[in-house]
Amino acid sequence: MVAAAVITGSGTAAADDVALPTPLPDPFYAAPKNIADLKPGAIIATRARTNPPAFFDVRTYQIKFRSADSQGTPIAAVTTLLVPTRKRADGPLLSFQHIINATGLECAPSQALWTQDPNLTIREAPGLNVALRQGWTIAIPDHLGPRSSYGAAKLGGQITLDGIRAVQRFTPAQVAHSRVGMAGYSGGGMATAWAAALAPTYAPDLRIVGAAYGGVPMDLIKMAEGLGYDNPHPAFGLAFAAAIGMSREYPRQVPMLDHLSPLGRQMFSGMRNACTNDILRLGAGHDAQQVTTGGRAIFDDPDARRVVTENGLVNYQGIPRTPIFEWHSPTDVLIPVAAIDQTLRRYCRAGVRVQRLRAPTPDHMSAAVVGLLPAFRYLTDRFEGTPAPSDC
Repeated sequence: MVAAAVITGSGTAAADDVALPTPLPDPFYAAPKNIADLKPGAIIATRARTNPPAFFDVRTYQIKFRSADSQGTPIAAVTTLLVPTRKRADGPLLSFQHIINATGLECAPSQALWTQDPNLTIREAPGLNVALRQGWTIAIPDHLGPRSSYGAAKLGGQITLDGIRAVQRFTPAQVAHSRVGMAGYSGGGMATAWAAALAPTYAPDLRIVGAAYGGVPMDLIKMAEGLGYDNPHPAFGLAFAAAIGMSREYPRQVPMLDHLSPLGRQMFSGMRNACTNDILRLGAGHDAQQVTTGGRAIFDDPDARRVVTENGLVNYQGIPRTPIFEWHSPTDVLIPVAAIDQTLRRYCRAGVRVQRLRAPTPDHMSAAVVGLLPAFRYLTDRFEGTPAPSDC
């Protein structure tokens, strides 16, 4: 689940002022000096890994590739690739954007797959294993990037697309001419939805046959208003963590450290390398007024408001070319459901084939489970060339 940044103010900042996550000691993640000379999706390095505990009958690789951050500056990103031991050449390729609620690099899939992340091992691994047994190759990108820029949703779309490019260039995967599908829920759904919307202009070379996403926060300003802007909220930690992520990705526009109260600085320090549980624990029951000085300035600061708005898909006018399967709980209180409706109506008017599932469950996380297998059935049909249905 991803929330918009709710804490910032006017002023100036540079990247050195922002508390970046502690770098991973593994040199595999380092960017090469010549990265600016590489094209998006170019492979920088690869390595074989032991299989993650939740997966079997696969060969596992990690690929480091060239992508770009929100300002277009080249970055090194990583995707983890699961290749079934029994598959056909150019069989289906799924880019699966995992839910990552994190400000720490050790929470990214390329690390967490080996540390029993409950989202993957309990909720998502069974469905992914079914897809692997069907011969799908699955890529799981670290879509928050090398700064764990939680909340910077457009970045996640770019990394997803460049990760697909890299995987298709990786000869051992045998997916150079595969049909490509994308899937994800909540924050992973946001990266998936952004990838689908960006693909026609950012990666027109990719053959994407379908995108399935659910529980997507599409209006980050509205979401910020609902997660502890005026009153304490049990999930305020998600909003605060997203503020950290946005300040890392946009240090000049979101100079977060300039406006934190002592409590805010304490929370900032505690969340510098945090995963979901610590983020929720540290932020529970707080709000924006408690952690800032001089008031809550994000909605008064035009630069901060602009970058948060730009990362809400409801405001992006690009139109996907691929068919879409979308699902969410109609009573989800964590995401602005109206923004989903508004965005998909615009897609329908533009001729996109959209199928929707209103999950018969009352909350955000249970809807993830309800919609995952229908989403995979939808993508199975797209891989087989069945015409996409539409509820438009």
